[in-house]
Formats: sequence, C-alpha cells, structure tokens
Amino acid sequence: MTHLELTVNGTSHALDISDHETLLGVLRDHLSLTGTKLSCGRGECGACTVLVRERDGSRRTVYSCLTLAAACEHASVTTIEGLSANGTHPLQQAFVARDAVQCGFCTPGQILAGVALLEENASPTEADIRAAMSGNLCRCGTYPKIVLAVQDAGRRMASGG
Repeated sequence: MTHLELTVNGTSHALDISDHETLLGVLRDHLSLTGTKLSCGRGECGACTVLVRERDGSRRTVYSCLTLAAACEHASVTTIEGLSANGTHPLQQAFVARDAVQCGFCTPGQILAGVALLEENASPTEADIRAAMSGNLCRCGTYPKIVLAVQDAGRRMASGG
C-alpha cells in the first residue's frame, strides 16, 4: 500500500492505494470521477486524458491509464468534471455548438487535450490542432468538427467570452 496525497479538481485527497494503481483507477474507483474513460488501456486512444499540474507550475496532459497514481503525489489533477466546476468551459460550449460530440466517449479526453493546447496557443491553426490532438482518437470520425470547435473556443477565449 502507498499513501497518496494529491489534489483533484481543486479538492485535496489523502488516499491509501495499491502500489500498482493507475491514476485512472484512483479517479474512477476511489474518487467516483467517471468522466475520465477507460477504452484501450494502452495509451493509444486518449479517452483517459487528464491535465496534471506539478508543484513547479508546469502543466501537461497524461494518459491516466498508463500513469501510476503514485507518480502524481502532490500534483494537481484536472478531469472533465473539474473543467466545468465554475461553469461550462468555452471549449465544452464549442463542442456542443459545432456538434463535435457524437457517442461522447472520447469527448472528455478530446476536450482536455484541446484545453491544454489553447493554454499554450490561443490561436492554433488547423495543423496545430491536428498535431496537438493526434493522440486522441474519435471512432465516430468527428475530427473536422473537433478542429472547428477548438478554433471557435480559442477565438472566444481570446475575446474574453
């Protein structure tokens, strides 16, 4: 057993977990945050993507199915539930407006990958978006709508809306 302290969606947690537990397992099984999806379990689809902010302030996307929870000790994790804690995020709104959601299974990972991109580049080109989100697969094939949603959200965020 390992004692783990981490912050998820702004709430501090102290948990006793098995040494081999993944971040995905902790989120879903210990914290009942089921927005993060298990699909491939091999880091190939991106459905389990979450944002991790380290103590030094750096932020990165991770495949939570491959990330040991213990590796996130004292980090701050944002899941899809935390993204909308203060109202619907502009990228979530753009996904709905652009009909970029079909089955919805990949959507949480797609949105978190898009948020990470927009935090680094508020005006990404189509090529930027496709490159940044290439690790997130959509079985329904809504890629063109996803690209438009990310561009729309970037414009909205840049204009303060």
